[in-house]
Amino acid sequence: MGMSAEDERATGPREEEWPEAEKAEKLARGAALKWASGVFYCPEKLEGLGQYRSRETQRNSSIQSRLKSTVQSYLEGVSVGLEQLRSAAQEVQSVCQDLGAARWALLDSADRFQDFQQMRALMAEHVQLASVVQVLPQLFSVHEVFSHTLQLLRGQHLLEAHAELMMMEHLRDDILSQLHLRGLSSAQATVLSYFGGLQELNESLAKQLWDIVGSSLRLVREDPVLFVTAVRIIEREEKIDDTLLLEATFLPPGRPKGWRQKFYHVLQETIMGAHFHAARVEAEGPGLARHLAALQKDIVSELRVVKDLMVQCVPAHYNILSVCTATYHQALTSHLQDILREDLDKQALFLLLEWVLRVYHSPEMMGHPDLLPEVDISALGPLMSPELVDQTERKYVVKVKASVLEWMQRTLEVEFKEWFREEEPETDHQGFFQSALPVIVMQMLNENIQVASLITDSLQQKVYNMALEELEAFLGRLREALVQCGKEHQKDRTMPKYYVSYLLAMLNNNLALSSSVSSLHPDTARREVPTSLRAALDRTQKKACQLLLEELLLDLQPLCLQLPSRKWLSGSQVVSSMCEVIDKYAKDFSHVRKPVFTLLLTESELLVASQYLRALMQKKMVCKSKEERGQLCDRLLQDATQLRELFCGLGLDRSQQSLEAVFALRELICLKDPALLSLEVLGFITKYPDVSDEHITTLLDLRGDVSKEVRHMVLEMMAQHPQVLPESYRPIFSTILVPAPELPFCLRKGKCA
Repeated sequence: MGMSAEDERATGPREEEWPEAEKAEKLARGAALKWASGVFYCPEKLEGLGQYRSRETQRNSSIQSRLKSTVQSYLEGVSVGLEQLRSAAQEVQSVCQDLGAARWALLDSADRFQDFQQMRALMAEHVQLASVVQVLPQLFSVHEVFSHTLQLLRGQHLLEAHAELMMMEHLRDDILSQLHLRGLSSAQATVLSYFGGLQELNESLAKQLWDIVGSSLRLVREDPVLFVTAVRIIEREEKIDDTLLLEATFLPPGRPKGWRQKFYHVLQETIMGAHFHAARVEAEGPGLARHLAALQKDIVSELRVVKDLMVQCVPAHYNILSVCTATYHQALTSHLQDILREDLDKQALFLLLEWVLRVYHSPEMMGHPDLLPEVDISALGPLMSPELVDQTERKYVVKVKASVLEWMQRTLEVEFKEWFREEEPETDHQGFFQSALPVIVMQMLNENIQVASLITDSLQQKVYNMALEELEAFLGRLREALVQCGKEHQKDRTMPKYYVSYLLAMLNNNLALSSSVSSLHPDTARREVPTSLRAALDRTQKKACQLLLEELLLDLQPLCLQLPSRKWLSGSQVVSSMCEVIDKYAKDFSHVRKPVFTLLLTESELLVASQYLRALMQKKMVCKSKEERGQLCDRLLQDATQLRELFCGLGLDRSQQSLEAVFALRELICLKDPALLSLEVLGFITKYPDVSDEHITTLLDLRGDVSKEVRHMVLEMMAQHPQVLPESYRPIFSTILVPAPELPFCLRKGKCA
């Protein structure tokens, strides 16, 4: 069914104006159609068509009623709003008209306001004059108040005097503030001049306050009221300072006074002046000990006064106990540095280190039960820095070293003099020679190390190292003294009378030092003896043994000069005399302890063997016949056996003796067939690799029956079999020099042919 042209004209604009409404209507119709087709698709459901129509009719009526009600409410609200807008527009128009009228009225009366300026100036002048009139009585009484305040100060009525002083300052400051606000700076000088007496009063009051603070430790015990009064005045001034600084508009002259800081400063200066600004401290130990003991007593006593009394007289925020503790600590730090600049002796340095590192923190001083737990110096740092402690310890070690050196030198001088006494050295309970030297030396070193251990482990280690160095140096001087004594003995063998005995005593002393040095350090884990000191002890022992062997050699040399000879071959008592000399020395050696006794016996046996061999190789004799060679072999066997048995009897095992070389040499002499010498010599040089061609040549000469061919063959064999000395081999022939061969022919007193 089509639409008419009029309907199209009617709906056209609406569609253009409300396209969403049309779209919504179409969707609603489609949804309704879809619902109806689904409900009435079955014929049996058509019977309920009337019910559906009735229900939908009621629903539509309800919806339309709500829509009408909503639209009606909206229209009523719009109507009220429009009415209010009309009323507001009318009121705005009325206000604009009134403002315009007021503007024209103000413009008409502008000239009249100029008259009010003069009235305002008069009003300000009136206010100022009224203020001046109010303070005139006070201004006229200023000088009278000054005089009264001064009298109060002289009578020590400090609180009343300070109250009047504050009143005068307030009056002056108020006037100056008014002048400052009005820009009348030129008038401030007049005001300051008029109130000039305030400066004198301030200074007088301050002087009394600082005198009281300076005597505070005495006053809190005798008259705490005066001290409390001073603190109250200081706190008043601090509050005035704080108030003026907070306002920050005008700061009167002399402000801020900062009297609380001045209080701390005066208190600190009083403490430092009473104990630490005294005359120069004595550098000697006793004087410094008295000074440190006085400091200890005074500081503990005064801190107890502060803790028990002064703390109750000042506000808690003063932290007066902490301030005083820090002051003492810092002053002591500076004072000790001043003391250390002096040339302190050993005792003074020790006392200082002990006082700083032990006494200061002990219950006798800052750890006193009466001070704990309020006094705590743990946060103040060390009294002496680690670097200064180390420096002081080194100074102490230098002083101790000088003292030890002096004592050791004196000990050595006394020991040297004792060597020349007309009596033997003292013996111990076992009969060994000894002297007091090792006891004196070790006791001196041990005492210094033990004393150092009372301070710190580092000081103990420094002194221990110094002790070992000085002991090593002392051993060097001891060796020099032994050499000097030996030279004196060479000049006159009767001096010293008991030369050998004192050398043996020195060997026992050296053993005592060697066994005691490891016990110097209290810590058993750090008792390692340095290699250099061990070497010095060995050198001292070797030097003493060398001098003893030289003495033995001097007694043996006259006997060795008789070897070899025809008289000796025929039955001389030379070796018997040598045995007597050796036995005599061995009895002397019995006064030395076993390790050295065995060493001396071994070295003596080597000396005897080398001297015997050296005598045989001096080319004094050549066997002229087979019978002489037989006599020589018998004599060598007899002498070597006699000497060997002697040393075996003295306790030296045959395996340790060098006399076996004499038996081996005898085999070369006793060999009947010279043609077999090459083989015999090969065995000899294998056993004694330090034998040289000259030694073998001399021995072949001693036989007297070796041809040039055999000699050449032997030497050639030796050249073909060079020997290398084993590490454990004890040289014997390398110490024996063979005389140079004589020239075959020389002119008398002239050139060689």
